[in-house]
Parts: sequence; C-alpha cells; structure tokens
Amino acid sequence: MGPRLQGKSAIVTGAGSGIGRASAKLFAAEGARVLACDVSEAVEETVAQIRAASGIAIAARVDAGNEEQVKALIDRAVTELGGLDVVFANAGISGGLSTLATITLEQFQEVLRVNLLGPFLAIRYASPHMVKQGRGSIICTASVAGLRANAGGIPYSASKAGVVSLVQTTANELRATGVRVNAICPGLIETGMTRPLFEYARARGSESRIGQLCSLGRYGHPEEIAATALFLASDEASYVTGQAIAVDGGLSSSHPFVQRRG
Repeated sequence: MGPRLQGKSAIVTGAGSGIGRASAKLFAAEGARVLACDVSEAVEETVAQIRAASGIAIAARVDAGNEEQVKALIDRAVTELGGLDVVFANAGISGGLSTLATITLEQFQEVLRVNLLGPFLAIRYASPHMVKQGRGSIICTASVAGLRANAGGIPYSASKAGVVSLVQTTANELRATGVRVNAICPGLIETGMTRPLFEYARARGSESRIGQLCSLGRYGHPEEIAATALFLASDEASYVTGQAIAVDGGLSSSHPFVQRRG
C-alpha cells in the first residue's frame, strides 16, 4: 500500500505544537501537501521539520476563530495547493479551570470563539469546495471533556460538547455529497495545553500516576491522535461520518472508580 494521502491537499490548524504538529508531519509523510497554520510562529518550525523530511508544506499565521482569516486560509489552500481534500480543525485553548463563580463572560466567550466557532468556520468555508469536487474529509478536535463531566473546565467542556454536536449536524446537512465530517475526542494527551499538569506531577514525583484512571493505565501522545486523524483523512474511512471517536486509553468507557489491587 502506498502513501495514504498521496496527491491530497490538507489544512491543519493548531499545527504549531502537540496534536496539530504531529498530524501535519504525519499527513505530509503520507503524501499530502500541507498548509500548516497556527496563531503562533511555532508553525514555522513545524513546516521546517516537514521540509527536512522531504515533505511539502507551507506555513500560515491564522487565528482559527476569525472569520476573515479562515476564509482567506481556505482560499489560499485551494489556490496554492491546487485544491482541498482534508481539513483538520484542531486549534483550541483550555480556558483554565475557573469555577462557575469565577469564570468571566469574556473568558467563556473566548474559549467558545476558538474551540467551537473555529471548527464551524472551517466547515462553513471548506465544505463548498469539497462539495463541488464530490469528496472531502473534515476532522475536528473535540475531547472526552465534551462527552462527560470532570475532564476539563466548564467553558472548555461546553465548547467540546458543541464540537461533537457540530460534526453530527453538519455531517447530516452534507449528506450524499461525498464530504465527511468527524470529530476526535482525545483523552489525557501530553501537549502544550496540558504541560502544566505534567510538570506539576513530575515535580511532585507522581508522574507514574498520570493516566491511572484510563483502562490502558497511561496517558497518551500526540502521535496517537494523529494516527486517528490520518485514518479519518484517508479513503480508508470512506464510510465514516458524523462520528465522535474517543481516543483516550479507555477513559470514557467507565464511570469513576477506585482501583482495587490484591
């Protein structure tokens, strides 16, 4: 079997680090021409790594929650990459762990703007190009926090639950067009967003306990999410749409429990 994305063009948002960087690199390694974008200049390093591995990529500094910038990004992909086959709307922010009493309206709105409005804009502006060509895959990063409580802060969890609903409703609106829309729900993954938690655990000497509630007994890595994104982007997932796939080491498969040993 040859490269799984050979000849395809892909956009990856939030490609400056973590899941986005891992996915952009994997897409390119599998033959895609990649437009990697991020609000951070770190996206330039992602593209440098892709090119060093003989992949094809260009960088763009984009705010994923800004309508004009997203529209321009989609147009740029169509023009400079020769089309658009895959969009991975991955960019997101955590919003912290403020309580119901302390979260401000502005903080809540900003999390929704990036995490939920961002995927909406990607779908809104990418889908007409894909419908016209009769094929395309749009992937959005949701979270296990959008499936059940206690895996993230209030605005973050609400935004990710919104992403799950967004892919279900848009996949159905795009029925019979050849355009697929799906979400990935990562569990506890070591990324820039979760780095403070990991650093705190390592400072306390409790790193081995990170991910202990997962069925696999460990935390995940960006490359493991990227592998699922690659599947959804590829023709191998030609019969998969409207789904929110948990990639979480089994975390969301269980109610909270106390591990019994002996």
